Amino acid sequence: MFLQVGQLFGENSDIGMLLQTLFSLSFIIYLFYAQRIQAMSMLRAVEGTLRKVKNIRDEGRRVSIETVKEVGKPENDPTPDVERFLEHFLIPPVDMDPAGVVSKLGQLLNVRESTFEAEVRAIAPEASDSEVNNLENLLEASLALNIYYKVIRHFYLLGKKTMNIYVIMQIHMILPMIVREIEAYSAALQAFKDGIPIGDGVGALVAAKLMNGHAWKEVAKEMVAAEVPYAGRTLVVIKAKGPGGSVGKPGDAVSKIIGERKGKDKVKAVIMVDAAGKLEGEPTGAIAEGIGAAIGGAGVEKYKIEEAVKAQSIPTYAVAIKLDITHVVAPMVEDLFTATDRAVEAIKRMIEEKTEEGDVVLVAGIGNTIGIGQ
Repeated sequence: MFLQVGQLFGENSDIGMLLQTLFSLSFIIYLFYAQRIQAMSMLRAVEGTLRKVKNIRDEGRRVSIETVKEVGKPENDPTPDVERFLEHFLIPPVDMDPAGVVSKLGQLLNVRESTFEAEVRAIAPEASDSEVNNLENLLEASLALNIYYKVIRHFYLLGKKTMNIYVIMQIHMILPMIVREIEAYSAALQAFKDGIPIGDGVGALVAAKLMNGHAWKEVAKEMVAAEVPYAGRTLVVIKAKGPGGSVGKPGDAVSKIIGERKGKDKVKAVIMVDAAGKLEGEPTGAIAEGIGAAIGGAGVEKYKIEEAVKAQSIPTYAVAIKLDITHVVAPMVEDLFTATDRAVEAIKRMIEEKTEEGDVVLVAGIGNTIGIGQ
């Protein structure tokens, strides 16, 4: 390249010599400062994303405060209480000795749940039970946005302070995935504010379609069950109560129903339906069938279900409705809504293939039941 420049302007040309010197200096500077230049470039990209996330976080805070004022009608300004809520954290139990860690975590989650509910009722005294659940979901979405913002800001400021490229790369490389999750929570704000069904509610919607028109009763905290006759079998269909935003305690509900039914009324099979993350390339709303307890979360409810079915050697089947991470807490799209009808048909086919007439089959619709009644 230097030879070509020299030939272009002539070997004795002052301009050619100047350009060769500049190119040489540029190469030397880049040789010694390439890493720093790369770090500064990544920092600028992180800084741009950080500003975007801050705007989303601030919008979540604003929507939360306005919704609390509108629905809860507090006497005093709820802003300080909302800001305090957004700084909540949970310290998980020690897991060096795993024996009993599930019950410890379950107890912590129960305390967290009751604490959140009490705080929401305190700052929104006029809210109904369903509105309290929706407000709690809204505040938790805002809390998640606040955590995302603080973590990104932490790595940005730490990287800027140290100019350590490895610190900066940690956040820069995963930013695209983080931003997708943040945008999903941003879309969730409106859903939780207005009580609109979300993608995670597909399992609950399937259960609601199965139990539609049949009498139901509460069987566990925020969990309802209905007996539905189908093809000579008795289906015991359970879901979170709704229409407020809640996932209930499906582990307690399944354990109670299995424990109460003995002899000829024994549960012969458990079929669980829930949303599941799809891989890139898979269509939204695709239906997949499998084996095991289809339920996410911290694992406490899943543990209860697995213990209950293991005690009586009950086979557990799963139906998964595939969705992207951006759909989990965002308003339910049409592809997911229509997929629930295919999930109902899949459950009915599984019942006919895997059970016999006279059997009792427990069908559990798992997911957040915001906007979904019975």
